[in-house]
Amino acid sequence: MEQKAFKRPFVHLFYIFFLSHLVFCQLDYRFYDSTCPSLTGIVRYGVWSAIANDTRMAASLVRLHFHDCFVNGCDASILLDDIDSTFVGEKTARANQNSVRGYEVIDKIKANVEKACPSTVSCTDILTLAAREAANIAGASYWMVPLGRRDGRTANKTAANELPSPFESLDNIIAKFNAKGLDTKDVVVLSGAHTIGFAQCFTFKQRLFNFGGSRKPDPDLEASLLKGLQTVCPDQVDSDTTLVPLDSVTTNRFDNSYYRNLVNSSGLLQSDHVLSTDNRTASMVLSYSRYPYLFLKDFGASMVKMANIGVLMGQDGEIRENCKVVN
Repeated sequence: MEQKAFKRPFVHLFYIFFLSHLVFCQLDYRFYDSTCPSLTGIVRYGVWSAIANDTRMAASLVRLHFHDCFVNGCDASILLDDIDSTFVGEKTARANQNSVRGYEVIDKIKANVEKACPSTVSCTDILTLAAREAANIAGASYWMVPLGRRDGRTANKTAANELPSPFESLDNIIAKFNAKGLDTKDVVVLSGAHTIGFAQCFTFKQRLFNFGGSRKPDPDLEASLLKGLQTVCPDQVDSDTTLVPLDSVTTNRFDNSYYRNLVNSSGLLQSDHVLSTDNRTASMVLSYSRYPYLFLKDFGASMVKMANIGVLMGQDGEIRENCKVVN
């Protein structure tokens, strides 16, 4: 009896320590409640101000978050600058250079957060919140974001060069999502972010003039849309960087119009269009085109999944004071 009485407190202490370690190492919706209670308000105001100045910024911030999480996890590595020959960041990777935007918005928000809560909030948590706020301001449903991520100390330009591309097959895109712990449904749902934002002409011009090497337009592309796009994006190099809305119906509104466009053969990118024709994804596209609230609910859930990719917690990584450089 004495031995059992002696062991029980030890066992209880062990479980308390073990469980507290698990809690410490998990993301938490209330992670900054006591250390930085003004965080959400600071981020939301910063994002709102940026979008008020440039409506494209809503889509840019969501995309910035996606491009960060798909390279070594959500660790704000995409925000790091190159430093001479000693450090190579991801900003000049093929998918990011002259394309990804919003760095200065995150830098400004971070500076304001540092004034309120010095050395407390990671750049990656700020970016995660900023993406949520941007989508919500544009019309998406509000979803809860668990926090407690820490910033990475490295970047990976090679991996950034392998981000999912509008020129890739659906098989390749699904495989890249699967490698990050996301599934085919997440491919369809997160592609719905294309309900806002713009694409450069070169990302879809082959559909207008030389689809599949045929020297003819994509026969699946709706006729009036094709004619309009051929005018905006003529078959010449100087139109390659011209911007065209991904959703011409409700360009700045986060809704399910993207899926209605796909059903009507009016998707802009080939990688989007194929979602409406492939047996693995077509039924989901049709469902989201009919039920906007289902899409908005699922979008929040998939964003939370994506924001959990490869996160650093506990004593891993760091809390950068400046998002552009490691401490």
